[in-house]
Amino acid sequence: MRFTEDVESDPLISPHLARLVKGWSERDADDGEGYRRHLADYHRTLRRRMLFLAFCVAVIIATVGVAISYGALDISFADTYRTIWNHLTSRIEDKGMDYIVIEVRAPRIVAGLIAGAGLAACGVVMQCVLRNPLADPYTTGVSSGASLGATIAIYTGLSAATKAPTVILAFLFSLVPTLAIVALSKSKSSNAPTTTIMFGIGLMYIFGACTTVLMLWASNEGLAEIYQWQVGSLAKVKWEDLPYMAGAVIPGVIALQATATGLNVMATGDESAKALGVNAARTRVALLALAGLISAAIVSFTGVLGFVGLVTPHIARIFIGADNRYLLPASMLFGAMLMIVADLIGRAAIVGSTIPAGVVMAFIGGPTFIWLLMRRGSKAW
Repeated sequence: MRFTEDVESDPLISPHLARLVKGWSERDADDGEGYRRHLADYHRTLRRRMLFLAFCVAVIIATVGVAISYGALDISFADTYRTIWNHLTSRIEDKGMDYIVIEVRAPRIVAGLIAGAGLAACGVVMQCVLRNPLADPYTTGVSSGASLGATIAIYTGLSAATKAPTVILAFLFSLVPTLAIVALSKSKSSNAPTTTIMFGIGLMYIFGACTTVLMLWASNEGLAEIYQWQVGSLAKVKWEDLPYMAGAVIPGVIALQATATGLNVMATGDESAKALGVNAARTRVALLALAGLISAAIVSFTGVLGFVGLVTPHIARIFIGADNRYLLPASMLFGAMLMIVADLIGRAAIVGSTIPAGVVMAFIGGPTFIWLLMRRGSKAW
C-alpha cells in the first residue's frame, strides 16, 4: 500500500497510470486473500481426510479384537490381543486359547481384511476408468464367472477330496469376463467407457443362467455346497489360502495406488488425458486387467461378495472427495472395516446360526446405495 501511495503522490506519474497501478495493487491484495482462503480450505480438507483414515484404522483395530473375541468360547478383548502378541513373540502361555484365536478365528478375519480392501480398490479403479458409478467386480461379471467355475467343480465332483479344483476353476472362469472386457476395451469400434459395463452385465446374466442350470441338475449335497459358495463367506478360508490371496492383492493394490495420479487424469476424459500425455486406452486395459486379477484371486476363495466394490467408493467419496491419491487408501480401509463388521454381524445376529458375510453385505449395501442415490442424486458420482 505504501508503494501505491508513493505512486499517487509522484507528480511525474500521470493520474491515469496511477489509477492503473492502484488497480493492480488492489487486485494483487485480493488474490493474496483468495490464496490464503484456498490454502485454508485445502488444509481443512486434508484434516478431514486424515481424520477419516484414522477413524477407519481405529474401528478396524477395535472390530478385529471384538470379532476374534466373539464365539462359542467368549474371550475378553484384552486376552485376545495378549494372545496374538504372545503368539507373535513366541511366548505362548495357553496353547488352547492360542489355537482358538490363531488357528480357528484369525484366518477369517485376515481374509476379511484382504477381501474388503482388495474389492474396494477394484471398485474405485473400475468406476474411474469406465466412468460409470455402477462398475465393480460384480457388475463386470468377474464374480459371476468365478461362481460358474466353482459350480462346475462341485457339480462334476472334482471338489470332493479337496477344494483346490474349486478355487482353480473359479479363478480361471473369473478371468473370462476380465479378458473379454480387456479385449472390448482395446476395440476401436466400441466406445469402451460406456459399453464395457453393459458388456459385463450381459456376461453376468449368461454366467448366472449357466450356474442355475447346473444347480437344477445337482444333487442335494452339491446344491447345498454351491449355494454356500454363491452367498459368499469367510468361514472356509484357512491360513494356507491366505498367501495366495495376499500374494495377488497386496502387490496389486500397491500398483493401483502408484497409478492414482493417472486415474485422476483419466477421470477428466480420454481427450483431456491424451492432451496431458496419458494413453487412456492403454492405461484402461492395464488397470482393468489388474483389477480383474485382484478380484478373481479374492472371490476364488471367499465366494461371491457383492456390494463391497460398489458401495464403498461412493461412501468414501463423501468424506475424501474424488482425488484417487486419497480415495484409494480410504476406500481400502473402509472396505476392510465394512467386511469385518459384516462378518461379525452375521455371526452375532442369530444365536446358534451364522449368516454369510455376502448376505449381510447385501443387506447393508443395497439400502445404503439407494440412500446415496436419493440423498445425493448425480452428486453421488
